[in-house]
Parts: sequence; structure tokens; C-alpha cells
Amino acid sequence: MEDLFVDFTLSILRLNKLVQKIKTFEVDKYGLKPIHVMCSYYLNKNPQGLTAKELSELTLEDKAAISRALKMMQEKGYVIYDANRRNATIKLTETGKQFANIICARAEKAVSAGSMQFTEEERIFFYKSLDVINENLRAYYKELIKNNQ
Repeated sequence: MEDLFVDFTLSILRLNKLVQKIKTFEVDKYGLKPIHVMCSYYLNKNPQGLTAKELSELTLEDKAAISRALKMMQEKGYVIYDANRRNATIKLTETGKQFANIICARAEKAVSAGSMQFTEEERIFFYKSLDVINENLRAYYKELIKNNQ
């Protein structure tokens, strides 16, 4: 059992660290950080705009980190929003859209590289398996919390 725990945990940690390194490599030349990848991605997918709270929920980042990321993106001309307004809608500028399109294309290339030896069926099964593991561990965690009260 211990080997399964170690294998699973280290595989997930290695994968996360590698994804962070790839994000850093891709945005470093723009003077940005990995958090900006996901902000750009979600803003690109939601042209009507998103609030900082919505971005925080989508990216799984805390609101303070999102606020700092948005401030930097605004300073660089990638997003537009009223920073003084609560629940302001954040949208990509034309420059931000160009950046997001580059990032989305690079992300697609990275995902393809990561799954190049999978058939389409294997890829679908892999992602479904990750979703199931995630949901099972979420339920397990909720049960731990509930039983500890």
C-alpha cells in the first residue's frame, strides 16, 4: 500500500512541478508568471469577461494572488477593468487576446506532447480516471472533516 501512495503522490507532484516549469518557460519572456497563463486562458475562453472571484474559482488560486496577477496584466496592457470597483468585469485587450492565443496554442502543443503515445480512447480514459480520482478524494476529504468535528 505504501508504494502505491508514494507512486501516486510523487507522480502527481512531478507532473504539477513540470507543468509549472513549462508555464514559467512560456511566460518568462513576457515578464509574467505561471498564474497569468490560467488567467489568460480563462479570459480568452470567456470574452464577455470574468470577475476576480470567478477567476479565483476557475484557477484554484486565492483571490489575493489573482488580484496581484490582474494588476500586473493591467500594467502590461493585457486586461482592462476598474480596479476600484467591486466585482469588476475583467476582459482581455487586443494585446491580451494576442497573448492568450499564443499561450493557448502553446498549451495545446504541450498537452499533445504529453499524450502523444496515447490513442484517443486511452487519452479519454486517462482524463476520466483523473476526474474520478479527484472526486473520490474530495469525498474522502469531506468525510474526514465531517468525522473530525
